[in-house]
Amino acid sequence: MLVRRIARPLLASSFIYGGIDTLRNPQTRVPGARPVVEQITKTADQQLPVQVPRDVEQWVRIDAGIKVGAGSLFALGKLPRLSALALAGSVVPTTLAGHRFWEHEDPEERFGQLANFLKNAGLLGGLLIAAVDTEGRPSVGYRARRAAKRAADSTEKSYDKATRRAAKAQKKAAKKAKKAS
Repeated sequence: MLVRRIARPLLASSFIYGGIDTLRNPQTRVPGARPVVEQITKTADQQLPVQVPRDVEQWVRIDAGIKVGAGSLFALGKLPRLSALALAGSVVPTTLAGHRFWEHEDPEERFGQLANFLKNAGLLGGLLIAAVDTEGRPSVGYRARRAAKRAADSTEKSYDKATRRAAKAQKKAAKKAKKAS
């Protein structure tokens, strides 16, 4: 559909641009990302058997790479549901790290951060819609259930046919045995 061909690149553009900008200059994002990365690594260390890297700049670069890669795939319409989901997962920590409006006392600064926070929330909403968009085709779950039902029906028909043949063969064999005796 034409709308998807236009909307996907538009939605992806801010992620691709922001990701490229961050890859070129990650140091500007490190201070804002530090509290979020520390919280994530602390939680991960408690729940995972391996130690998670603590280098904040590395996390910032990984996030930027996800934005560029998933944004490009999404813009091109390649794996759109998966790339939208990856972008949605990436926008949450970015928003929490970069737009902490609740920490600002200055009303003007607070408003600017709140506006960006809400903009990212809107982007997240669009990405979630895109992540479940089947483009008018039935979902994988529906197609799997339908295929399973068809296979079960086909198997049942084959079983009934085989049962009738066996009964017919049994009758024929009994008739033949009766003639022979």
